[in-house]
Amino acid sequence: MATTVNTVEQAQPERTITAYEHPWVVRFAHWVNAVALLVLIASGLQILRAFPSFGPKIPQKNFFVPPKSISLGGWLAGGMQWHFTFMWLFVGSGLLYVIYQIVTGHWRQVLFLPRDIKGVWPMARHYFLFGKKPPVEAAYNPLQKLAYTVSVLLGVISTLTGLVIYKPVQFWWLTWLMGGFHYARIWHFFAMCGFLAFIPGHLIMVALHGWNNFYSMITGWKRSPEYLD
Repeated sequence: MATTVNTVEQAQPERTITAYEHPWVVRFAHWVNAVALLVLIASGLQILRAFPSFGPKIPQKNFFVPPKSISLGGWLAGGMQWHFTFMWLFVGSGLLYVIYQIVTGHWRQVLFLPRDIKGVWPMARHYFLFGKKPPVEAAYNPLQKLAYTVSVLLGVISTLTGLVIYKPVQFWWLTWLMGGFHYARIWHFFAMCGFLAFIPGHLIMVALHGWNNFYSMITGWKRSPEYLD
């Protein structure tokens, strides 16, 4: 009597590749800075409501009066209290992030350099015009590097101009470099506008990258990163 043996091959489970992209220092600095920035913008708009002009007080010509609904603080003193409190969180978390990048050498992955220029348009076309996706060769693509580098520069500008607005006499040399107190207010306002342009662009890129990208900024780990395929 012949015996028939059927061999069943069991499929091996597919391995999930993960990468530890964001150490706790980066995640901590990111979330503290994000909250502080939103409070600074809202309270800054409240401060601007007290004198919504970039020209002389007499005669005063209002440039932009922010709606009360997007302002924080209720009145000038309240807005300043919020602003000065979260200013320390913003500067502290920003310094922590920059120092960490320098000490660990991680800045090489996120700093935008001249060689990245050619990769900006193809990636922007992919994100916003649904063009062909360029090959992913590193943890950060050229458009991300540009956005993160600009955000750090905006943080530096907003901090230095804020010092001039707060203490124009004590920081007279900064005041002079910026063209005077009135120009410092203009640069400070432009820095805020830069952040307001960065935030929706950043959120769009996070959404287009998918849940894994957001998840990695919470846990540090990113599942199936494309540059490791």
